[in-house]
Amino acid sequence: MEATGVLPFVRGVDLSGNDFKGGYFPENVKAMTSLRWLKLNRTGLCYLPEELAALQKLEHLSVSHNNLTTLHGELSSLPSLRAIVARANCLKNSGVPDDIFKLDDLSVLDLSHNQLTECPRELENAKNMLVLNLSHNSIDTIPNQLFINLTDLLYLDLSENRLESLPPQMRRLVHLQTLVLNGNPLLHAQLRQLPAMTALQTLHLRSTQRTQSNLPTSLEGLSNLADVDLSCNDLTRVPECLYTLPSLRRLNLSSNQITELSLCIDQWVHVETLNLSRNQLTSLPSAICKLSKLKKLYLNSNKLDFDGLPSGIGKLAHLEEFMAASNNLELIPESLCRCPKLRKLVLNKNRLVTLPEAIHFLTEIEVLDVRENPNLVMPPKPADRAAEWYNIDFSLQNQLRLAGASPATVAAAAAGSGPKDPMARKMRLRRRKDSAQDDQAKQVLKGMSDVAQEKNKKQEESADARAPGGKVRRWDQGLEKPRLDYSEFFTEDVGQLPGLTIWQIENFVPVLVEEAFHGKFYEADCYIVLKTFLDDSGSLNWEIYYWIGGEATLDKKACSAIHAVNLRNYLGAECRTVREEMGDESEEFLQVFDNDISYIEGGTASGFYTVEDTHYVTRMYRVYGKKNIKLEPVPLKGASLDPRNMSGRAGCAWSARATSSTPLPAASMPGVPSARPWPKTGWHSPRLGKEEEGALIHCLLAKNILR
Repeated sequence: MEATGVLPFVRGVDLSGNDFKGGYFPENVKAMTSLRWLKLNRTGLCYLPEELAALQKLEHLSVSHNNLTTLHGELSSLPSLRAIVARANCLKNSGVPDDIFKLDDLSVLDLSHNQLTECPRELENAKNMLVLNLSHNSIDTIPNQLFINLTDLLYLDLSENRLESLPPQMRRLVHLQTLVLNGNPLLHAQLRQLPAMTALQTLHLRSTQRTQSNLPTSLEGLSNLADVDLSCNDLTRVPECLYTLPSLRRLNLSSNQITELSLCIDQWVHVETLNLSRNQLTSLPSAICKLSKLKKLYLNSNKLDFDGLPSGIGKLAHLEEFMAASNNLELIPESLCRCPKLRKLVLNKNRLVTLPEAIHFLTEIEVLDVRENPNLVMPPKPADRAAEWYNIDFSLQNQLRLAGASPATVAAAAAGSGPKDPMARKMRLRRRKDSAQDDQAKQVLKGMSDVAQEKNKKQEESADARAPGGKVRRWDQGLEKPRLDYSEFFTEDVGQLPGLTIWQIENFVPVLVEEAFHGKFYEADCYIVLKTFLDDSGSLNWEIYYWIGGEATLDKKACSAIHAVNLRNYLGAECRTVREEMGDESEEFLQVFDNDISYIEGGTASGFYTVEDTHYVTRMYRVYGKKNIKLEPVPLKGASLDPRNMSGRAGCAWSARATSSTPLPAASMPGVPSARPWPKTGWHSPRLGKEEEGALIHCLLAKNILR
């Protein structure tokens, strides 16, 4: 083939399934200089072939299901490379080279099913990344800076890792369409980033420890979200935020603890697949019959019985699959057999006694599973599948004939039953209403008249509450607003001149920051930033931000938000206070400063009181004097207790510790005769008289000496 000169024109080659374990790789691949895509899946590769360096036009490389431990090699020298698929290998952190993220066109990276414990370094530099799959690894944290540059991501799969939280910068992914987080212990993650991902279409949160309290209260802005998976969680009811999704088509709530469904499910007008298996449902609301586009309904392993299925379920004209295995069903509604497109009906492991006869007229049925229903007796199959078996004739003459009436009576009934006149029927109904409901109608009209008169009276009484210009006063205009004094925190001239003013939160109070330190933020502090400027009309205007450090304590975070609002009230500004987080500052905030902002480690202490263990110091004094008692500090050691240092009978040594109640043992003092210990810790000479002892005791009871 090489002799024919065809190789330089080959655009794609699939060598998957070959055996390249021994290091053998076709050299002819080097001649394929125009190769655009190359698949080497399941070939036993342990390293990347050197021949790849010649493929300068290669755009897509797939090396999945091999034994690769590293991707180091020639990848960074392929300028046109757009996609790298290396799933199901043995890659570790060091096996992913940093230089591949400098490729300008790299947009697809699949490193799933490997042995990574952290995100690849320099991944944030791949600014054109569109598809990122890091699932089925052992990654426990996502760096905050990862999603600062990867704002064009369309597909992100981080499932089956060890993530306990998600960086707040994920809300920058405004173009993201698919987010998969299955199998991560995200119990304490509130997922507040979700409402900002307005382009999201698929959201999978299976087995992520979701409860009613750690889901966003509203997802109303996600107008494109069509596929939601919340299975294998701890939900006790359907989250309220799901009812406001206008484009929802597939919803999986299986393996939860849901006991009932709300009537609000009739808002899911576009839902096609609804999975409620393995819950605690005992009944379905009648509103489920309004899901006109529903095609697949899964109710396996619940507690449903015959009364729990609405009789109008036959209104689901597009229903194709109905599964209700492992329930308590003894019968099923006859209307279920009127779903013309039903192809799959699974009712095994129930308590079925029989099925409706109409089950035989489901013309599209492909699977009917009624196994493990020991008392089931199938209805007889009709010999003639004519329409009268399914559509019963309720006409008067047919009912008379079945009742055994004479032929003359039946004929008279048939003669009297001419074609129906819709206008005549309307007139009969109108006369019936006029005759039977006159009194009731009069009572209703009288009640409506009384309500109208009472409303007019109230409007006349409230006319005095109108403002001078004839306008109705607002409800809050009559309220007396408290006068708050902010002069304790802000000076009178604040915000009166164009420029920048910054305060730092210290001990619950904003402290002014010198101009030389503007743009330099301590990581453990919080700041309030005020920008004063003149608008087009020459009036003063303001922008107020409060900046939260990554290591800031709770008191600083709260006070920065509170005092930012206080500053706005003090200025009478109409702007809103904007929250800025460290490492995720908005462009508007960064434009406030002339230069780039910088972070400094550390910060001021928290304003909260901290409990510390008190340390006490043990001291020793020599007490001497007969009438005037004096103290002399001596070293805390046994040599200080030498009787030769005592002045005759008026000498004594004392050792005290503020909280100690253990006497200093006399045996530990070499050369000193046995002595009786005092209360507290102390030792005295046996040569002291009563007068000296009394003076010494009186002196030692004084608190200022003991301290």
